[in-house]
Amino acid sequence: MLDPDAWFSEIADQDGAAFSLKIRERLHQEQTPYQLIEIYATKGFGNLMVIDGCTMLSSRDNFLYHEMMAHPALFTHPDPKRVCIIGGGDCGTLREVLKHPGVERAVQIDIDERVTRLAEVYFPELTASNGDPRAHLLFQDGVRWIQQAATDSLDLIIVDSTDPIGPAVGLFTSDFYAACRRALGPTGILVQQSESPLYHIRVLQDMHAAMHSAGFTETRTLFFPQPIYPSGWWSATLAGSDGPLAHFRIEDARRKGFDTRYYNAEVHSAALAEPEFFRHALAGFKR
Repeated sequence: MLDPDAWFSEIADQDGAAFSLKIRERLHQEQTPYQLIEIYATKGFGNLMVIDGCTMLSSRDNFLYHEMMAHPALFTHPDPKRVCIIGGGDCGTLREVLKHPGVERAVQIDIDERVTRLAEVYFPELTASNGDPRAHLLFQDGVRWIQQAATDSLDLIIVDSTDPIGPAVGLFTSDFYAACRRALGPTGILVQQSESPLYHIRVLQDMHAAMHSAGFTETRTLFFPQPIYPSGWWSATLAGSDGPLAHFRIEDARRKGFDTRYYNAEVHSAALAEPEFFRHALAGFKR
């Protein structure tokens, strides 16, 4: 909401918490067939995109999320060439994926084209790689696209979605994960944004359970800061079936050959460290 003192606040009622940003002006507001998109100019975080009342990204801190959604999974896979991004309409994760010269094709499937078109206007730095010949943007139902994908046709699936409500609810189910497992090659990896480990531990428990029931033999969660998201602490969860997900091409990560602002080999290793409460919450899973 935009209060009379020009602050945007996302309120987490069940946790008795809120995150607020000082707003200079509302730049855009639009109800699409799928969701309400708002763009604000803030005092300290640059432009802010809000979808259905939830903060999605800001100019200041989006690199944390986009880098951690892309690079850990890409450096965990032995040789990722065929990448699919479900969601990700702002194209920031796509930009990070295309920094890897070994990627031959990156398909992004987002149901709402308006997210991408607004990102082109208000976050052009995120869409700067959209003209890369390896990039293919589709605007359709990502769940259906994965269900129709050929067996063993992908090396990496990145689920860069909104919270598990509304258009994104189908991306957090066993059936969806089973379709991902079928579309991935033998060494394929799935990575999905997995909410706040502090506020949404039940979501994480359900995700790990659903991924295992869908046929993945190992799951691991990465932890990283994300100031504009509820609690300021976020996660992404990896699922795979070939080799330990805690092992990655560390020397390749150290010699990555492209610029990042947060990700490096040491951050990757540290992000895999599990807090004690998380270990207890997921006890019983073979991770």
